[in-house]
Amino acid sequence: MTSECPSGPTIWTGLERKTIAKLKAAAWYPYISDDINEVTALFCVSGDSGGLTAPASPSSVSPVLTPKPPPWRARVRYPSMVDVGKWPLFTLLGAQVVSRIRQACVFGTSANEAIYITQDDEVLVFGLNCSNCLGTGDSQSTMVPKKLDFLQGKKVVSFSYGSGPHVLLATEGGELFAWGHNGYSQLGNGTTNQGVSPILVSTNLQNKKITQVACGSHHSLALTHDGEVFAWGYNNCGQVGSGATANQPIPRRVTNCLQGKVVMGIACGQTSSMAVLDNGEVFGWGYNGNGQLGVGNNGNQLTPCRLAALQGLCVLQIASGYAHSLALTDEGLLYAWGANTYGQLGTGNKSNQLSPEHIMAEKESRIVEIAACHSTHTSACKTQSGQVYMWGQCRGQSIVLPHLTHFSCTDDVFACFATPSVMWRLLSMEHDDFLTVAQSLRKEFDSPETADLKFSVDGKYIHVHKAVLKIRCEHFRSMFQSHWTEDMKEVIEIDQFSYPVYRSFLEFLYTDNVDLPPEDAIGLLDLATSYCENRLKRLCQHIIKRGITVENAFSLLSAAVRYDAEDLEEFCFKFCVNHLTAVTQTAAFWQIDGNMLKEFICRASRCGSFKN
Repeated sequence: MTSECPSGPTIWTGLERKTIAKLKAAAWYPYISDDINEVTALFCVSGDSGGLTAPASPSSVSPVLTPKPPPWRARVRYPSMVDVGKWPLFTLLGAQVVSRIRQACVFGTSANEAIYITQDDEVLVFGLNCSNCLGTGDSQSTMVPKKLDFLQGKKVVSFSYGSGPHVLLATEGGELFAWGHNGYSQLGNGTTNQGVSPILVSTNLQNKKITQVACGSHHSLALTHDGEVFAWGYNNCGQVGSGATANQPIPRRVTNCLQGKVVMGIACGQTSSMAVLDNGEVFGWGYNGNGQLGVGNNGNQLTPCRLAALQGLCVLQIASGYAHSLALTDEGLLYAWGANTYGQLGTGNKSNQLSPEHIMAEKESRIVEIAACHSTHTSACKTQSGQVYMWGQCRGQSIVLPHLTHFSCTDDVFACFATPSVMWRLLSMEHDDFLTVAQSLRKEFDSPETADLKFSVDGKYIHVHKAVLKIRCEHFRSMFQSHWTEDMKEVIEIDQFSYPVYRSFLEFLYTDNVDLPPEDAIGLLDLATSYCENRLKRLCQHIIKRGITVENAFSLLSAAVRYDAEDLEEFCFKFCVNHLTAVTQTAAFWQIDGNMLKEFICRASRCGSFKN
């Protein structure tokens, strides 16, 4: 029987167990309840307009037959894996070849070139080969992947491409390789000859370890392990940051306002450059005709210029589109500025913005990832709850407000809606076309049908398997092999930890994953410390870092000190210092004991926090 809810989705109730099994088998597992009386398979169905005309409002752009995303507290046991099959170019490859791909990127002016790296670190390319951007040594296109033997065995850590196209690739060893279009010396080898094969870019980079690369239309950036930025190539608008507009044929360090500062991230628009520092400050330089540098005007900048409008905010990530920019702060806030012809700023209109504007402020879930690509006018983001939004130019339509999709990752937005459908980053591949041992274990967690032991926490049962616990945890191995009294029990009572914390711990033993808000992760950190589970301890620290806010920062710092988590303590301390005024006005700050308060003040003063 069915019932209609006012918002449109159909809710099926009272289905037989075999029907539920069919729904789960049909890849709807994350959205299907295990309770046959509360099955909620939700679909949002919209009519087919038969075209790509712009909607009256972004809300009218609804994908057909789309599963409603689960609420953020839902435990999605089988998250959708990234699939290169969403990019048409990869349909040329057989399933066996695709199954061995570990990393991949689709690039080029028409998304007609692709590079991929196998599990054996073989680098292969195929496609149209515009401007020799495949690096195969000739100008021939190829539908059959060809190996780039020169890169055999070199683990790739960063990859980027320009509009020419030209290509930059950084390896785990810190080497930088380039090939493709070179009409403006964007390959950094001092010539304007096209690079038909990968060349090692070494001028001015001796003893420098390259960790990240970024390409504009015809200029290039590289970030070193020490936080230095090097730039070269086309410089008509100052995009290499040299203070002039002459092209730069070889890598040159970008200094001026970046002198003595540590850069942790770089990005390029078509003819602009951006850098974010380790203290969260953002700088931009190059073309600024649409306000993409965010400095409050539309004049070009020949050297790095700080975005004063973001002062007081700590930026973690930046992303550049064709002529617009995005920034993500450590509090999960999203800012956008620059060109807005297609609504790519997400402000609800199509007016350019010369300074950063806070968008998605009304959304409750914090943002954890932003995405843009200098080849497109499309923007995307992902929230802490796993929801993915897109806006800007999407399949020819102008979406002026962030639109909730059914995707599980921002990469899918660019595969399905960007023009051209390039990848915004080097994509790491995962597969779930069959149940692995890990997936089978995950499936059996808290399963009464197969469990041989129950934990009782706060009056609730958690069903587990002794064998799994013994294999995965030294604490339980000792419990069940050393004649503890618990070894003879069918139900073990737990009173020193809460139900959410202990359940999350047991689920971690089955899945290697943790899904807890940062406040609960503190309790799990306590458990991990007690049980000497170091990997779990690191995961808890990661969750806490991702979820830190002004309100909870000092509580998290106190917990890090209490549990002797040095790396987490340093992170929380820096956050508190970066937001010192706001943090000192929270209840958590005034509840700490005197000794810790004295220690914090002394440490903050040594960092210069109280200088006039």
